[in-house]
Formats: sequence, structure tokens, C-alpha cells
Amino acid sequence: MANASPQAWLVDRLHVQRHPDRGALGRAAGREIVAILRETLAAKPAARVVFAAAPSQDETLEVLGAAEGIDWSRVEAFHMDEYVGLPADAPQRFSRYLVDHLFRTVRPGRVHLIGVDGPLATLADAAAECGRYAALLAAAPLDLVCLGIGENGHLAFNDPPVADFHDPLAVKPVALDLACRRQQVNDGCFPDLEAVPSHAVTLTIPTLTAAARLVCAVPGPTKREAVGRVLAGEISPACPATILRRHAGCTLHVDVASCPSSPADGS
Repeated sequence: MANASPQAWLVDRLHVQRHPDRGALGRAAGREIVAILRETLAAKPAARVVFAAAPSQDETLEVLGAAEGIDWSRVEAFHMDEYVGLPADAPQRFSRYLVDHLFRTVRPGRVHLIGVDGPLATLADAAAECGRYAALLAAAPLDLVCLGIGENGHLAFNDPPVADFHDPLAVKPVALDLACRRQQVNDGCFPDLEAVPSHAVTLTIPTLTAAARLVCAVPGPTKREAVGRVLAGEISPACPATILRRHAGCTLHVDVASCPSSPADGS
């Protein structure tokens, strides 16, 4: 099963690949990201890339860490969201996840971490950090965003109550909705709901979708409802990830657990 070819189809402008299992999904997404990085670095002096931090990305990041033929010194790396209110040494910080799972191994030439000057202790800290990070993002176009989809359909921390397809901001503080916070417990990142921060900083949807290429890895049965809405629901902030159907440079990688059927199945 792991070596089976994926099923592939289009939904509006979105490229979908359905893999037999989570491992195959992660490897395929990783290989696509590697190919995009090589292509970009062959054509440009540097590649500007945003990385997601979540357990759903583990297999994909493992492929990137082992890939050959990438000049990581020419990669400028960003991440897409961070909690407000966690201490600097908290293991749940997304900056720490990316350092541990990728950046310490591949050592990009430039790494821009949200909250690099200290933890985002308050919403005032978060607002100031949004301005700093937005300026870094605005310096040049993004070449690639590596992302996932939340159980509630969020992209980064753009949950349905705060998602805006025409957001005037590049980065903003947000309140996390209950479904999003529960997912963090379900993923094993926090012991209980009370431990999950109530606020975060996130790149907005226009910032994410402005990148030339998007590679989205979404494994597992907990994402089944969200994937179903992405593929067949109305394009709406009620399921923020539906906006991916308008991006011709996006590939959505799913597995049989997150997407039980495909057009090839006659469904």
C-alpha cells in the first residue's frame, strides 16, 4: 500500500492527491516541497518559505531534513503562527517545534521566528510583534507555504470566527475558538483545555495564499470533516481552508483516513 500511486484530481483550481496512508502522504508532500525548493533556487538567489508546525507535518518535515541537493543557506524561513502567553521554554511553542524538527538539522540561511525577542506574554506584545513580522514578510514575495488544515477548517490560526479572505492585515492577533483549542489537546500538545492558550498570532489568509506555491498535508481521521468541506462545500470563511480551491498553485495531500473516497471510486 505504501508504494501505491496516489489518486489525483482537480477541485476547481486545487490539485488533490489521495494517498493510501499517512506515511505515503507525508513522503509525497515532502518530495513536492523539495522539488519546489530546488526549482526556486535554480531560478532565484533565495527562496522565501513559510512552514507549519504541527504533529500532522512530522513525516513531511522528516523528508525535508533528509533531502539532498538543497542549498539551505539560500532559504529564508518563516513560520505561520504562535501562541500568546506561553513561557519562552514551553515545549508547545511552534518556533521550538520547527527548530527541533527541521531548522536545527538543515540550518536555513535566515530564520524569522515569531516572538524571537521573547515570549508573547500579552496581547500588547502580540500586536507589536505583528507589525515587526509583517514588515519582514513584506520585504519580498513568498515562494512557498507548507501548511495543514485544522479540524475546524482553519489555516494557520485563522479559525472560522476570525478568518477573512480579504483581510487588510498581513499578521494579526486572534482569539482561538473552542474547536481549535480542543484540537491542541487531541493532538497531545497540551494535557487539558485549560492549559491551551486562548490567543495567538497568525499570518492571515491573504498572506498565506499570496505565495506562488502551497503544499498542504492533511492526514488522519480527525481531519475528515474538514477535508470533506474543502472538497465539496461552499467556499466560505465558515471553513477557511475552502479558499485553497481558488489557488492554482496549491496541492492538497490527503490519505484514505482524511478522505475516504475520490472521484475514481465513483463517488
